[in-house]
Amino acid sequence: MSIGFHIWLIFSGLVPNLLSRPLHMALALPWVLIFMAKTQRQRISGTVLCVLGVADCIWIALNEDMLGDQYGTLSGDFQLGVAVVLLGVTLEMARRAISWPLPTVAALALAYGLFGQHIPGEFGYAGIPLQSFLGTLTIAEGGIWGKLTGVSVSIVAIFVIFGAILNAGEAGQGFMNVASAAAGRLRGGAAKVSVLSSALFGSISGSASANVASTGAITLPAMTRLGYPKRLAAAVEAVASSGGQIMPPLMGAGAFVMVELTGTPYEQIILAALLPALLYFAAVWVGIDMFFLRFPLRGVPKEDQPSLRQVAITSAFFLVPFGVLLWGMFGAKVTPQYAASLAMIAGAVLLLVDSNLSFDWRRTLARVEAVLMNAGRQVALIASIILCASIIIGVLGMTGLGVKITSLILSGSGGMLWPALLLTAFACLILGMEVPTTAAYVICISVAGPALIDLGLEPLQAHLFVFWFALLSTITPPVCGAVFIAAGMVEENWLKVALTAMALGLGLYFIPLGMIANPGLIGLGSEPLIALFAAAKVLVALVALSFAAIAPRFFLWRLVALVLGLIVLFV
Repeated sequence: MSIGFHIWLIFSGLVPNLLSRPLHMALALPWVLIFMAKTQRQRISGTVLCVLGVADCIWIALNEDMLGDQYGTLSGDFQLGVAVVLLGVTLEMARRAISWPLPTVAALALAYGLFGQHIPGEFGYAGIPLQSFLGTLTIAEGGIWGKLTGVSVSIVAIFVIFGAILNAGEAGQGFMNVASAAAGRLRGGAAKVSVLSSALFGSISGSASANVASTGAITLPAMTRLGYPKRLAAAVEAVASSGGQIMPPLMGAGAFVMVELTGTPYEQIILAALLPALLYFAAVWVGIDMFFLRFPLRGVPKEDQPSLRQVAITSAFFLVPFGVLLWGMFGAKVTPQYAASLAMIAGAVLLLVDSNLSFDWRRTLARVEAVLMNAGRQVALIASIILCASIIIGVLGMTGLGVKITSLILSGSGGMLWPALLLTAFACLILGMEVPTTAAYVICISVAGPALIDLGLEPLQAHLFVFWFALLSTITPPVCGAVFIAAGMVEENWLKVALTAMALGLGLYFIPLGMIANPGLIGLGSEPLIALFAAAKVLVALVALSFAAIAPRFFLWRLVALVLGLIVLFV
């Protein structure tokens, strides 16, 4: 039902926001509160909350005309009850989906909105009447039905469904075969296969954890079987898989949120993000070559590599849908979601056959079931994050707290750009430890973005910088999700894996800084020659920094490489 609803929205023309967005939440609620329940107690309480939440969402959808005339002010005790239930259900939905940190921040934001007038000094505010405060958050487009939820409804859900269709078929095997054919014979070939396959798979999954679990199930045993140190094998997979969230076109939903927050066309954002993402994977590739100087990293044996026929056939399972997607966006110039719908049709047709071009209706039904389950679950998870983050954004806007935090960043940095960037990066790292990347990005950019823009950054530059640093916690201790998963899969100490991953993934730390020092790096769509020159410059710096961090050479040579890399990057 969820898939049908979101596809219907694409072809139905203009649908009122207070109709589509509440129905989006209503369809997500059963997945999170009932189907994902781990205990009988959770299932019972989830069912009660789901019934209340779905009823309120449907009531808002049915009364969207009347509510539009109220201009965000609640009328009567019934509407007040609807608002309280909706906010409570949204917080609990996020808590069950992604644990407590994000809903805790949202609850603190709500408390500030309700009681902030009692706070003395600069961080107090005049206060907002209860009916207006809760009404703006729940019956108008200033809170949980705001712009971010609109992105989740109209764009993110469609691309998630598209990714689920590709994953259910032979596209994943196609990624592995292409990667193995391209890099398997090289030194450190098994690790480089992991890098390429993770880059390809991550471009549609947009999730570091899903990437580690999917490609790691194949690449990690292959690397350990060839004698790769366990900490290095796990680090390669964790670092490569983390890059999925910065790799166009999906970027873990970040690209679509960026469209809404910056007003920049989707095509321009993925072009701006492309070179930095490729540089990230290039830095990992170079890091593997540096580790080759330490360990005998063998390539994939010839007998384990796919034949040319296998590569050609299986690659079609992702090249055809991707080709349709790109043709739709850049050839036919339709909207990204319409192009994704066309690509979904191509991908759905390919679910009928396997790599031997044979048809099996039982296999096809199993694939359809996998699409429905995975797409429904992923759409619901992203909806939980975005609905909860929308509460925070709504409160920041209504109370002026965002402006006050921005002023605090400006004063704390002394009005200088680089100290402000370091403060923002630290905030992104701390927040990202317990909050999904997209949510951490949304919150950080809401409070730090205006300060960075005031200090001279272009809006897209500021957004990409914050988005990249929101990803740091996937490989940076003490909380590093991708590392934990990869280390568990090879049964290695997670801290050893994390330290190796930080050296291998140093591009994650330096490329965002390179975007600031070399603004042309994100200008591929407007000034391609300047962008390519900037990319070459940053690549030289990354090679030098990788040598300094990893190569088993005399300390003085590594120190020279470090200084040279920093000079090339920042000068």
